[in-house]
Amino acid sequence: MSVPSAPFRGRVLIVEDEGYVRRSIADLLRARGFEVEAADSVTTAIDLLARATLDVVLTDLKMPGGGGLALVRAVRERDGSLPVVVLTGHGTIASAVECVKAGATDYLLKPIDPDALDVALDKAIGAGALRREVDYLRRGGDDPDDPHEPIGRAAPWVKVLDLARAAAASPASVLLLGESGTGKELIARLIHRQSPRVQGPYVRVNCAAVPIDIWESEFFGHRRGAFTGAATDRDGRFRLAHRGTLFMDEVGAMPLPAQAKILRVLQDGEYDRLGDERPTRVDVRVIAATNSDLDADVAAGRFRQDLFFRLNVVRITLPPLRRRPEDIPLFAERFLRRIAARLGSPVPEVAPAAMDALLKYSWPGNVRELQNVIERALILQPGPVLDSFDLPETGAVSEADATSPPDHAGAFPASDPTLNLRIVLARLERETILEALRRARGVRKDAARLLGVDQRNLAYYFRKHDLDPE
Repeated sequence: MSVPSAPFRGRVLIVEDEGYVRRSIADLLRARGFEVEAADSVTTAIDLLARATLDVVLTDLKMPGGGGLALVRAVRERDGSLPVVVLTGHGTIASAVECVKAGATDYLLKPIDPDALDVALDKAIGAGALRREVDYLRRGGDDPDDPHEPIGRAAPWVKVLDLARAAAASPASVLLLGESGTGKELIARLIHRQSPRVQGPYVRVNCAAVPIDIWESEFFGHRRGAFTGAATDRDGRFRLAHRGTLFMDEVGAMPLPAQAKILRVLQDGEYDRLGDERPTRVDVRVIAATNSDLDADVAAGRFRQDLFFRLNVVRITLPPLRRRPEDIPLFAERFLRRIAARLGSPVPEVAPAAMDALLKYSWPGNVRELQNVIERALILQPGPVLDSFDLPETGAVSEADATSPPDHAGAFPASDPTLNLRIVLARLERETILEALRRARGVRKDAARLLGVDQRNLAYYFRKHDLDPE
């Protein structure tokens, strides 16, 4: 089989009983970047379906010993995601309808227009990839983490966004480095969405979560009967990501035997699926991510240097949240809106003391930890204002000297009540509210204006300090 001179676009099975027509179509498609399998009958085609990994079937409608309709139905029964394009020199509306009902993706008339065939095959392969991706998600594949655009105005984060957008336009592999929770997958999705592969699938695999005994099947798939328990054909992650992007999270956790086979895919664009007689070619853009020190892993022999070089074409290091404190209020606002909407509650305001607590904390869990802190506060301490006492008892608020409401038994060690900061601040807050009510002659609207809060928040402070405004 000759290697296509153009970039690889997919593997096509041509089913045509006329040898000249079959060879002409095969030469045309090879010149345009396709790998070609050929069959002169439906029987031969069905045999090839059992042995070859295909992206699309291109079949004649009228053939001796069984026509294209029979093949369409056979393909649908065997692999519902494999698209079929039907060719015929005897086109009628009735035959077109019958083909579509049987499951054909498209229907073209002879003589073939090369450009129309090109478009039809691209469309069919894209439809097949979409079906595989949907099936993968239905089987419990990873859902998108965050549908929103990345946010942030801190200089280190702006640099990350600039690098990601520049990398998106190229086919180069990207290596994302950074602590857990810094947004590596968010950046991977941004690169995919802004790349020429945006119409292709985005597939994620957590390398640390794949057991060593099934990693080959997980990445490369298997043919039915390839080993005990292989009851059906299975597409691996590389096949699912064909013409799209494969995001390999926690790539530093991949065992050395797996690294050698991943390297082959990156070098040659092909791999061996368990049970297949021939290698499977794919066109996949890889984005890898890790929170480990890959340079140290390479030096220690835990990670292959040649694979590291293949992955480390464009290197982007994501800053931890503690290096972008000016972005904390932006994240807090986003999480408050989203979580409050999910809980069906109003979006609370953030008191200055609460924001001060968030800004002073080091956030070892980064953005993910911030989201968890805010969600817990909204669930356990509902109210129109989120102040420092509404935050859960984590390192975030303890570092800011704001761990829990006053008078909670055992919340903090014994101290002098005249110096205890929480008691003093609570007393001052209560006296300030009373003074505002006195000056406003009991008119709540005017008292709220003096305090710089709205009436809803004022009612919250009445409850908090057990005040009767009447």
